Amino acid sequence: MKFIFSVNRLKPGRRTAAGLGLALSVVAMSAGCNRKDTQAAMAGGMPPAQVVVANAVAADVPVYLDEIGKTTARELVTLTPQVGGQIKELHFTDGAELKQGQLLFTIDPRPFDAALHQAQAMLAKDKAAAENATAFAKRQERVYKEQSISAQDYDQARFTAEAAAATVKADEAAIETAQLNLEYCSIKSPIIGRAGQRLVDPGNVVTANSTALLVIQRLDPVYVDFTVNERDLAAVRENMARGTLTTLVKLPTETIEGRAGDLTFLDNAVQDASGAIKLRATIKNDDRRFWPGQFVNVRLLLQIKKDAVLVPNAAIQLGQKGNFVYVVKGDDTAALAPVTLGQSQGDKIVVDGVNAGDRVIVDGQILVFPGGKVHVVPPPVVSGAGSTTQVASDEGGKK
Repeated sequence: MKFIFSVNRLKPGRRTAAGLGLALSVVAMSAGCNRKDTQAAMAGGMPPAQVVVANAVAADVPVYLDEIGKTTARELVTLTPQVGGQIKELHFTDGAELKQGQLLFTIDPRPFDAALHQAQAMLAKDKAAAENATAFAKRQERVYKEQSISAQDYDQARFTAEAAAATVKADEAAIETAQLNLEYCSIKSPIIGRAGQRLVDPGNVVTANSTALLVIQRLDPVYVDFTVNERDLAAVRENMARGTLTTLVKLPTETIEGRAGDLTFLDNAVQDASGAIKLRATIKNDDRRFWPGQFVNVRLLLQIKKDAVLVPNAAIQLGQKGNFVYVVKGDDTAALAPVTLGQSQGDKIVVDGVNAGDRVIVDGQILVFPGGKVHVVPPPVVSGAGSTTQVASDEGGKK
C-alpha cells in the first residue's frame, strides 16, 4: 500500500501545527493498515513454513499410576536356638541358597543326650513301681470283697496304684521333652531361602530363645511395597472390583520393560501423616533380578482405554490458553487445535482434541501461525553416529 503526498518545504523554525498533524495522521493510517492486513501480508509475502508432520493414531492404551516402591522378602526368619549350649559345627556358607530342612548349626548334644538317658531310666523305675502298686491294688480288691479289710485300706491301695500310673505318664512326657531338646541341637532351615552372614561362630555358647544365629530371606517370589495417594484410591478400588490388577516393576537404572506381577494387598486405612495408602505386589524372582531393600519403579495398570488418540510428544505446544497442536489441513494450511493431555506412552501422549489420522506438526512450529501455508518435508534421516541429514525440499533445490 503506497501513500503519495505533496508537502511544501517549510523554512527552519517555521514548522506549523498543521504539518505536524498531517504527519501523525499518516503514521496512524499506516499502523492501522498493518494491523488489519498482517496475516494476509504474511500469507502472501512469506514462503510456506517447512514442517515435519506425523499422523495421530488410535490405539488401546493402558491407564496407569507410576509410583516408587521397595522390594521385600516374602519370608524372613531370624534363627534363634531353642536350647542353650555351645555351637559345635557349622554346616553352611554365608550367602548360600538353602533348602527347607537343611542342617545349619549343631549345638553340643551331650548334655541333652544324658538327660534323655536319665529320663528313660526314671521311666523304667517308675514303671516297675506302678506295676507293683497295680498288682497290690488288685489283691486288696479281692480281699476287700471278702470283707477281710476295711474300705480305707482298699482305697489307699487303689489311690497308690493310680498315682504310680500318673508318674509313669509324667516320665514318658519327660522323655519326649528330652528327645525334643536333643533334636533342637540340630538347627535346620525352616524355609527355602538365602542365608545372610552368620551371626555366631562355632565355639560360642548361645542362650535358648535369645541369641540370633542367622537371618534367612526367601527371594522368590518377592514382595514390592508401594503407596498411592488417597485421591487415586477410588480408581484403584473400582478397578480391583473388576479383577486382579497387574503391576510392572523394574529397577530405576533399567530401560527394559518392567516385570509383570499381581497386586495382592491393599491396606485397610489411609496413613494419617502422608495421606497415602499402602499396596503390595507379588512378582516372580527366580533369576534374582530384585533384591530385598531395593527401590524400584512400579507401574500399576488400572484399565485399558479403547481407541485413544495419540500424538508424538514433540507435537505438543503450550500457549496462553493451555496446550495445543498444529494440524495440517487438506489445503496445506495450519490450524490450531487445543488439546487436553492424557498419559504418556513412550514417545507419544494421549490427547483429546484431535482425531485419528490428523496430520500434526512435530517440527518447525516456530514459523507456523493459524491459517498460514506450510510445506511438509520428510523428517531428518539419521546417517552415522551423532549426525543427521535433512532431505532437500523441492523449493530448496540441491547444493
